[in-house]
Amino acid sequence: MTRVNRMKAMILEERGRSLRLAELPVPSPGPHQVLVRVDACAVCRTDLHVIDEELPPKKRPLVPGHEIVGTVHEVGSGVTGFAPGLRVGIPWLHRTCGVCADCRRGRENLCPNALFTGYDVDGGYAEYALADERFCFRVPETYSSREAAPLLCAGLIGYRSYRMAGPAERLGIYCFGAAAHLLAQVAKADGVEVFAFTRTGDRASQDFARSLGVAWAGDAEILPPTLLDAAILFAPVGSLVPQALRAVRPGGTVVCGGIHMSDIPSFPYALLWGERVVRSVANLTRQDGLDFLEVASRIRIQVTTQPFPLEEANAALTSLRAGTLKGAAVLLPHP
Repeated sequence: MTRVNRMKAMILEERGRSLRLAELPVPSPGPHQVLVRVDACAVCRTDLHVIDEELPPKKRPLVPGHEIVGTVHEVGSGVTGFAPGLRVGIPWLHRTCGVCADCRRGRENLCPNALFTGYDVDGGYAEYALADERFCFRVPETYSSREAAPLLCAGLIGYRSYRMAGPAERLGIYCFGAAAHLLAQVAKADGVEVFAFTRTGDRASQDFARSLGVAWAGDAEILPPTLLDAAILFAPVGSLVPQALRAVRPGGTVVCGGIHMSDIPSFPYALLWGERVVRSVANLTRQDGLDFLEVASRIRIQVTTQPFPLEEANAALTSLRAGTLKGAAVLLPHP
Protein backbone atom coordinates (compact mmCIF):
# COMPACT_ATOMS: atom_id res chain seq x y z
CA MET A 1 0.00 0.00 0.00
CA THR A 2 1.10 3.57 -0.66
CA ARG A 3 2.73 5.20 2.34
CA VAL A 4 0.70 8.14 3.71
CA ASN A 5 2.64 10.86 5.54
CA ARG A 6 0.01 13.14 7.12
CA MET A 7 -3.37 12.53 8.76
CA LYS A 8 -6.26 14.39 10.33
CA ALA A 9 -6.84 13.86 14.05
CA MET A 10 -8.90 15.35 16.85
CA ILE A 11 -6.56 16.12 19.74
CA LEU A 12 -7.01 16.89 23.44
CA GLU A 13 -4.59 19.55 24.66
CA GLU A 14 -5.88 20.61 28.06
CA ARG A 15 -8.80 20.18 30.40
CA GLY A 16 -11.85 22.30 29.70
CA ARG A 17 -11.02 22.77 26.04
CA SER A 18 -12.82 21.20 23.14
CA LEU A 19 -10.90 18.75 20.99
CA ARG A 20 -9.03 20.46 18.18
CA LEU A 21 -8.75 19.28 14.58
CA ALA A 22 -5.05 18.93 13.74
CA GLU A 23 -2.83 17.52 11.04
CA LEU A 24 -0.27 15.07 12.40
CA PRO A 25 2.44 12.84 10.97
CA VAL A 26 1.27 9.30 10.31
CA PRO A 27 3.23 7.11 12.78
CA SER A 28 5.36 4.19 11.64
CA PRO A 29 4.79 0.76 13.19
CA GLY A 30 7.49 -0.65 15.45
CA PRO A 31 8.02 -4.28 16.48
CA HIS A 32 4.72 -6.17 16.86
CA GLN A 33 2.77 -3.07 15.82
CA VAL A 34 0.24 -2.55 13.05
CA LEU A 35 -0.64 0.76 11.46
CA VAL A 36 -4.40 0.79 10.91
CA ARG A 37 -6.43 3.01 8.61
CA VAL A 38 -9.37 3.81 10.87
CA ASP A 39 -12.76 3.02 9.35
CA ALA A 40 -14.78 3.74 12.51
CA CYS A 41 -14.17 4.70 16.12
CA ALA A 42 -17.02 4.59 18.63
CA VAL A 43 -17.31 7.25 21.31
CA CYS A 44 -17.19 5.92 24.87
CA ARG A 45 -18.06 7.48 28.22
CA THR A 46 -14.47 6.74 29.26
CA ASP A 47 -13.42 9.29 26.63
CA LEU A 48 -15.37 11.87 28.65
CA HIS A 49 -13.60 10.78 31.84
CA VAL A 50 -10.24 11.22 30.07
CA ILE A 51 -11.18 14.60 28.59
CA ASP A 52 -12.57 15.90 31.90
CA GLU A 53 -9.52 14.54 33.77
CA GLU A 54 -11.71 12.46 36.05
CA LEU A 55 -8.96 9.95 35.25
CA PRO A 56 -5.42 11.26 35.97
CA PRO A 57 -3.99 12.79 32.77
CA LYS A 58 -1.28 10.67 31.16
CA LYS A 59 -0.44 12.26 27.81
CA ARG A 60 -0.94 15.71 26.26
CA PRO A 61 -1.62 16.32 23.47
CA LEU A 62 -3.63 13.14 23.11
CA VAL A 63 -5.73 11.55 20.40
CA PRO A 64 -8.63 9.91 22.31
CA GLY A 65 -10.66 6.88 21.24
CA HIS A 66 -10.40 3.16 21.98
CA GLU A 67 -13.24 1.40 20.12
CA ILE A 68 -11.51 1.20 16.77
CA VAL A 69 -12.14 -0.84 13.65
CA GLY A 70 -10.00 -0.41 10.57
CA THR A 71 -7.85 -1.97 7.90
CA VAL A 72 -4.20 -2.87 8.41
CA HIS A 73 -2.17 -0.49 6.28
CA GLU A 74 1.37 -1.39 7.34
CA VAL A 75 3.02 -3.85 9.73
CA GLY A 76 6.14 -3.72 11.87
CA SER A 77 8.69 -6.43 12.48
CA GLY A 78 7.53 -9.58 14.24
CA VAL A 79 3.88 -9.21 13.26
CA THR A 80 2.38 -12.62 12.49
CA GLY A 81 -1.38 -12.32 13.09
CA PHE A 82 -2.34 -9.57 10.65
CA ALA A 83 -1.32 -8.59 7.13
CA PRO A 84 -2.04 -5.43 5.12
CA GLY A 85 -5.63 -5.36 3.93
CA LEU A 86 -7.08 -7.34 6.84
CA ARG A 87 -9.71 -5.79 9.12
CA VAL A 88 -8.77 -5.42 12.78
CA GLY A 89 -10.41 -4.34 16.03
CA ILE A 90 -8.42 -2.26 18.54
CA PRO A 91 -9.64 -2.23 22.17
CA TRP A 92 -8.97 -0.19 25.33
CA LEU A 93 -6.20 -2.56 26.50
CA HIS A 94 -3.19 -1.52 24.41
CA ARG A 95 -0.48 -3.64 26.05
CA THR A 96 0.49 -5.33 29.31
CA CYS A 97 3.87 -6.32 30.72
CA GLY A 98 3.19 -10.07 30.59
CA VAL A 99 5.48 -10.81 33.54
CA CYS A 100 3.80 -9.41 36.67
CA ALA A 101 1.84 -11.63 39.07
CA ASP A 102 -1.50 -10.59 37.62
CA CYS A 103 -0.43 -11.22 34.02
CA ARG A 104 0.93 -14.65 34.98
CA ARG A 105 -2.36 -15.52 36.71
CA GLY A 106 -4.50 -14.61 33.69
CA ARG A 107 -5.60 -11.28 35.17
CA GLU A 108 -3.89 -9.00 32.68
CA ASN A 109 -6.74 -6.53 33.11
CA LEU A 110 -5.17 -5.70 36.50
CA CYS A 111 -1.58 -5.38 35.23
CA PRO A 112 -0.02 -2.36 37.02
CA ASN A 113 2.13 -1.66 33.98
CA ALA A 114 -0.67 -1.79 31.40
CA LEU A 115 -1.04 0.88 28.72
CA PHE A 116 -4.42 1.91 27.38
CA THR A 117 -5.52 3.07 23.94
CA GLY A 118 -6.65 6.68 23.77
CA TYR A 119 -5.25 7.33 27.25
CA ASP A 120 -1.58 6.34 27.55
CA VAL A 121 -1.15 6.18 23.78
CA ASP A 122 -2.93 7.90 20.91
CA GLY A 123 -6.22 6.35 19.87
CA GLY A 124 -8.78 6.31 17.09
CA TYR A 125 -10.10 9.87 16.75
CA ALA A 126 -7.86 10.03 13.70
CA GLU A 127 -7.44 8.70 10.19
CA TYR A 128 -4.73 6.25 11.31
CA ALA A 129 -3.83 4.53 14.58
CA LEU A 130 -1.06 2.29 15.88
CA ALA A 131 -1.77 -0.87 17.85
CA ASP A 132 0.06 -3.88 19.24
CA GLU A 133 -1.13 -6.78 17.10
CA ARG A 134 -0.99 -9.13 20.10
CA PHE A 135 -3.83 -7.17 21.72
CA CYS A 136 -6.00 -6.75 18.62
CA PHE A 137 -8.96 -8.83 17.48
CA ARG A 138 -10.36 -10.13 14.24
CA VAL A 139 -13.76 -8.56 13.64
CA PRO A 140 -16.76 -10.79 12.78
CA GLU A 141 -17.51 -10.43 9.09
CA THR A 142 -21.25 -10.17 9.72
CA TYR A 143 -20.78 -6.64 11.14
CA SER A 144 -19.90 -3.52 9.22
CA SER A 145 -17.04 -1.46 10.69
CA ARG A 146 -19.54 1.11 11.94
CA GLU A 147 -21.51 -1.64 13.73
CA ALA A 148 -18.42 -3.41 15.03
CA ALA A 149 -16.74 -0.40 16.64
CA PRO A 150 -18.99 -0.29 19.76
CA LEU A 151 -18.36 -3.99 20.31
CA LEU A 152 -14.72 -3.17 21.14
CA CYS A 153 -15.53 -1.57 24.51
CA ALA A 154 -19.25 -1.15 25.13
CA GLY A 155 -19.59 -4.78 24.16
CA LEU A 156 -16.45 -6.12 25.82
CA ILE A 157 -16.83 -4.32 29.15
CA GLY A 158 -20.55 -5.05 29.15
CA TYR A 159 -19.85 -8.73 28.65
CA ARG A 160 -17.22 -8.84 31.40
CA SER A 161 -19.70 -7.09 33.72
CA TYR A 162 -22.34 -9.64 32.78
CA ARG A 163 -20.09 -12.54 33.67
CA MET A 164 -19.08 -10.88 36.95
CA ALA A 165 -22.76 -10.57 37.86
CA GLY A 166 -22.99 -14.36 38.04
CA PRO A 167 -25.98 -16.55 37.15
CA ALA A 168 -29.16 -14.50 37.05
CA GLU A 169 -32.74 -15.07 35.94
CA ARG A 170 -33.56 -11.37 36.40
CA LEU A 171 -30.92 -8.75 35.57
CA GLY A 172 -31.17 -4.99 36.05
CA ILE A 173 -29.18 -2.61 33.85
CA TYR A 174 -28.82 1.00 34.96
CA CYS A 175 -28.24 3.52 32.12
CA PHE A 176 -29.55 2.20 28.84
CA GLY A 177 -26.90 3.42 26.42
CA ALA A 178 -24.23 1.89 24.21
CA ALA A 179 -23.16 -0.95 26.51
CA ALA A 180 -26.63 -1.70 27.84
CA HIS A 181 -28.33 -2.05 24.47
CA LEU A 182 -25.75 -4.65 23.42
CA LEU A 183 -25.72 -6.53 26.71
CA ALA A 184 -29.51 -6.67 26.93
CA GLN A 185 -29.56 -8.68 23.72
CA VAL A 186 -26.87 -11.07 24.96
CA ALA A 187 -28.73 -11.64 28.24
CA LYS A 188 -32.07 -12.08 26.48
CA ALA A 189 -30.49 -14.71 24.19
CA ASP A 190 -29.49 -16.55 27.38
CA GLY A 191 -33.09 -16.52 28.58
CA VAL A 192 -32.52 -13.79 31.19
CA GLU A 193 -35.26 -11.28 31.99
CA VAL A 194 -33.79 -7.78 31.63
CA PHE A 195 -34.98 -4.74 33.58
CA ALA A 196 -33.82 -1.40 32.15
CA PHE A 197 -33.33 1.69 34.32
CA THR A 198 -32.89 5.15 32.79
CA ARG A 199 -32.66 8.79 33.78
CA THR A 200 -35.87 10.07 35.31
CA GLY A 201 -38.47 10.66 32.64
CA ASP A 202 -36.28 9.44 29.76
CA ARG A 203 -39.13 7.87 27.83
CA ALA A 204 -37.11 7.64 24.61
CA SER A 205 -34.50 5.37 26.22
CA GLN A 206 -37.22 3.32 27.91
CA ASP A 207 -39.00 2.85 24.60
CA PHE A 208 -35.69 1.90 22.98
CA ALA A 209 -35.12 -0.72 25.71
CA ARG A 210 -38.60 -2.14 25.20
CA SER A 211 -37.99 -2.37 21.45
CA LEU A 212 -35.12 -4.73 22.25
CA GLY A 213 -37.35 -7.02 24.30
CA VAL A 214 -36.63 -6.08 27.92
CA ALA A 215 -39.17 -7.27 30.46
CA TRP A 216 -39.55 -3.84 32.12
CA ALA A 217 -38.20 -0.30 31.73
CA GLY A 218 -38.50 2.62 34.13
CA ASP A 219 -36.76 5.41 36.03
CA ALA A 220 -33.59 4.58 37.98
CA GLU A 221 -35.03 6.08 41.18
CA ILE A 222 -37.87 3.56 41.43
CA LEU A 223 -37.81 -0.10 42.33
CA PRO A 224 -38.61 -2.78 39.76
CA PRO A 225 -41.82 -4.82 40.11
CA THR A 226 -39.84 -7.81 41.43
CA LEU A 227 -36.49 -8.32 43.13
CA LEU A 228 -33.51 -8.90 40.83
CA ASP A 229 -30.76 -11.50 40.99
CA ALA A 230 -28.15 -8.99 39.87
CA ALA A 231 -27.78 -5.44 38.64
CA ILE A 232 -25.13 -3.77 36.47
CA LEU A 233 -24.45 -0.04 36.66
CA PHE A 234 -23.11 1.63 33.53
CA ALA A 235 -24.01 5.09 34.79
CA PRO A 236 -21.06 6.69 36.65
CA VAL A 237 -23.39 7.76 39.45
CA GLY A 238 -22.45 6.55 42.93
CA SER A 239 -25.89 7.24 44.38
CA LEU A 240 -27.27 4.42 42.23
CA VAL A 241 -25.29 1.79 44.19
CA PRO A 242 -27.57 1.83 47.27
CA GLN A 243 -30.57 2.10 44.96
CA ALA A 244 -29.44 -1.03 43.10
CA LEU A 245 -28.86 -2.83 46.40
CA ARG A 246 -32.50 -2.15 47.28
CA ALA A 247 -33.49 -3.75 43.97
CA VAL A 248 -31.55 -7.04 44.34
CA ARG A 249 -32.54 -10.02 46.43
CA PRO A 250 -30.44 -11.46 49.29
CA GLY A 251 -27.40 -13.11 47.73
CA GLY A 252 -27.61 -10.77 44.74
CA THR A 253 -24.75 -8.87 43.12
CA VAL A 254 -24.38 -5.24 42.09
CA VAL A 255 -21.66 -4.69 39.47
CA CYS A 256 -20.16 -1.25 38.82
CA GLY A 257 -19.17 -1.45 35.17
CA GLY A 258 -17.46 1.91 34.66
CA ILE A 259 -13.84 2.98 35.09
CA HIS A 260 -14.92 6.06 37.04
CA MET A 261 -17.85 6.78 39.35
CA SER A 262 -18.89 9.65 41.59
CA ASP A 263 -18.62 8.96 45.31
CA ILE A 264 -20.96 6.34 46.73
CA PRO A 265 -23.00 7.85 49.58
CA SER A 266 -23.22 6.14 52.94
CA PHE A 267 -26.07 3.68 53.27
CA PRO A 268 -27.45 1.43 56.01
CA TYR A 269 -25.76 -1.92 56.44
CA ALA A 270 -29.18 -3.55 56.06
CA LEU A 271 -28.97 -2.89 52.30
CA LEU A 272 -25.76 -4.95 52.05
CA TRP A 273 -26.69 -7.58 54.59
CA GLY A 274 -28.06 -10.87 53.33
CA GLU A 275 -24.83 -11.69 51.49
CA ARG A 276 -25.38 -9.09 48.80
CA VAL A 277 -22.20 -8.20 46.91
CA VAL A 278 -20.94 -4.94 45.40
CA ARG A 279 -18.03 -5.28 42.98
CA SER A 280 -16.26 -3.34 40.26
CA VAL A 281 -15.07 -4.35 36.83
CA ALA A 282 -11.64 -3.23 35.65
CA ASN A 283 -10.64 -3.09 31.99
CA LEU A 284 -10.68 -6.36 30.04
CA THR A 285 -8.56 -9.34 29.11
CA ARG A 286 -7.88 -10.65 25.65
CA GLN A 287 -9.88 -13.74 26.55
CA ASP A 288 -12.88 -11.50 27.28
CA GLY A 289 -12.57 -10.20 23.75
CA LEU A 290 -12.34 -13.61 22.16
CA ASP A 291 -15.29 -14.92 24.15
CA PHE A 292 -17.54 -11.93 23.50
CA LEU A 293 -16.78 -11.73 19.79
CA GLU A 294 -17.63 -15.44 19.48
CA VAL A 295 -20.99 -14.70 21.11
CA ALA A 296 -21.48 -11.68 18.83
CA SER A 297 -20.80 -13.89 15.81
CA ARG A 298 -23.31 -16.46 16.99
CA ILE A 299 -26.31 -14.34 17.97
CA ARG A 300 -25.88 -11.33 15.61
CA ILE A 301 -26.45 -8.42 17.97
CA GLN A 302 -28.42 -5.47 16.62
CA VAL A 303 -26.00 -2.54 17.01
CA THR A 304 -27.66 0.88 16.97
CA THR A 305 -25.28 3.69 16.01
CA GLN A 306 -25.36 7.40 15.29
CA PRO A 307 -22.60 8.41 12.84
CA PHE A 308 -20.56 11.61 13.03
CA PRO A 309 -17.74 12.81 10.76
CA LEU A 310 -14.38 12.86 12.54
CA GLU A 311 -14.44 16.67 12.58
CA GLU A 312 -17.66 16.58 14.62
CA ALA A 313 -16.19 14.61 17.53
CA ASN A 314 -17.07 17.43 19.94
CA ALA A 315 -20.72 17.23 18.91
CA ALA A 316 -20.70 13.47 19.50
CA LEU A 317 -19.20 13.97 22.97
CA THR A 318 -21.80 16.64 23.78
CA SER A 319 -24.61 14.27 22.79
CA LEU A 320 -23.13 11.52 24.94
CA ARG A 321 -22.80 13.85 27.92
CA ALA A 322 -26.40 15.02 27.51
CA GLY A 323 -27.74 11.47 27.24
CA THR A 324 -29.45 12.14 23.92
CA LEU A 325 -27.85 9.33 21.93
CA LYS A 326 -29.73 6.23 20.90
CA GLY A 327 -27.16 3.44 21.01
CA ALA A 328 -23.57 4.50 20.31
CA ALA A 329 -21.99 7.49 18.59
CA VAL A 330 -19.43 6.45 15.97
CA LEU A 331 -16.84 8.69 14.32
CA LEU A 332 -16.14 8.07 10.62
CA PRO A 333 -12.73 9.47 9.59
CA HIS A 334 -13.24 8.47 5.94
CA PRO A 335 -16.99 9.02 5.25
